[in-house]
Amino acid sequence: MEFDEVIRRRRMVRGYDPDRPVPAELVDKIVRHGLRAPSAGFSQGWSFLVLTEPADRDLFWSVTAAEDGAAGGWLRRMRTAPLIIVAFSNKSVYLDRYAESDKGWTDRDESRWPVPYWDIDAGFASLLMHLTAVNEGLGSCFFGLPADRLDAVEQAFGVPAEFTPIGVLTVGYRGDDKRSPSLKRGHRPVEDVVHHGRWTSVGEV
Repeated sequence: MEFDEVIRRRRMVRGYDPDRPVPAELVDKIVRHGLRAPSAGFSQGWSFLVLTEPADRDLFWSVTAAEDGAAGGWLRRMRTAPLIIVAFSNKSVYLDRYAESDKGWTDRDESRWPVPYWDIDAGFASLLMHLTAVNEGLGSCFFGLPADRLDAVEQAFGVPAEFTPIGVLTVGYRGDDKRSPSLKRGHRPVEDVVHHGRWTSVGEV
């Protein structure tokens, strides 16, 4: 698939065919493409929990889904995904890397970082996995975990304390799905979000 076509087709898919597992070779390709993402100082402080076995996926949903079922139909559709990839960032890897001699810092002071690049880089990697899934004719959705369920996820899957879950990809062949009502908002006009040369205030001449 041409890259322009991948971008045009990319959207968040929330319903999958439960009878079509993602072939092992595609799972491997998706994950490996994610590892080609850029990272500050080539720190690569990410890790990914790949869930393909039904028992593992059931465990994931049991510790992350709201008990009252408030999520409704979209969650029922999401649970049909045959592949779940949980993305984690590791801040300590970055603090250690930038305390090395070639970076010029002599400490692990977190205040030197204007934004948490450990999370951004894990997001870059997740996007490459998402686009790879689209390129392979699969559907995919990236979403965040409920803040009050992070500890439960880490405990359920034995995640070391230094790793923080930053989001989840569901992947599979498209099944029963429907467009998100949020899409009615439409894309913001380019002139509202792209500023060439300088940021001009409204009404400024």
